[in-house]
Amino acid sequence: MNRFSAVALLMLFAASPAQAQFNINRLLDAAKNVGKATGEIGEKEEIDIGREMAARLLGAAPLMANDAVQRYVNNVGRWLASQTERADLPWQFGVLQAPQLNAFATPGGNIFITRGLLERMRNEAELAGVLAHEIAHVLRKHHLQAIQKGARMELAGAALSTLARQDRNTPSREKLLAAGSELYYRGLDKSDELEADRLGVVIAARGGYDAYGLPSVLQTLQAMNPEDSGVALMFKTHPAPGERLSALETMQPTLDAYAGQPQLADRFAGAARR
Repeated sequence: MNRFSAVALLMLFAASPAQAQFNINRLLDAAKNVGKATGEIGEKEEIDIGREMAARLLGAAPLMANDAVQRYVNNVGRWLASQTERADLPWQFGVLQAPQLNAFATPGGNIFITRGLLERMRNEAELAGVLAHEIAHVLRKHHLQAIQKGARMELAGAALSTLARQDRNTPSREKLLAAGSELYYRGLDKSDELEADRLGVVIAARGGYDAYGLPSVLQTLQAMNPEDSGVALMFKTHPAPGERLSALETMQPTLDAYAGQPQLADRFAGAARR
């Protein structure tokens, strides 16, 4: 594992906006050097990029050493993913051994939540709501689009498909992955996060869960001090919980229509508290 893998999350916490912009510019320069290429990033390249980004996250925050909990979260996540139009992606879900409250998605279907966030949840519907939010990011390719948007030029966006297909450990490929990893520090656009909330509610409801699972988690976050180190990064990279809850008010009829579906608090307690 390369040196970046070992310090990936430290960079995400410590990188300044100026440093983030510097690395985006490096990506732009690399794209210019590669030259213009046609076409979107294919699904195979999307999956490869996502796996490498996931490996970097795991190099700094390993999976929680509890096979039963990992299986449980995978079962819930894969069930939700099977309800979507991209059910055939190689979906993988995991719990990171980290006390902070957060969740991450990488392109191609790799999704993680932290132990700290899992411990704050009260039922399976809440878990489903958070996982469904992250699934929505993958469905809409928000992270891939953010890299292209960060490059800010058609040339860089088009050349991205060439960079994605390059062999691992090449300098330009490394710059692409570094720029992608910085998204976990900077955050996605607010519109992406709010779209993931809306779609996440629908996915969770489609999976048979109480649609208020995600709003319930947002209420838990809203009650926390944003200066608390455990939620500082989440508050930095996401709209405020109150704003997200207000945005979901437009879905009140949907939320109410599926509010009677199971929360599965007992099953969650038995599976996630081992």
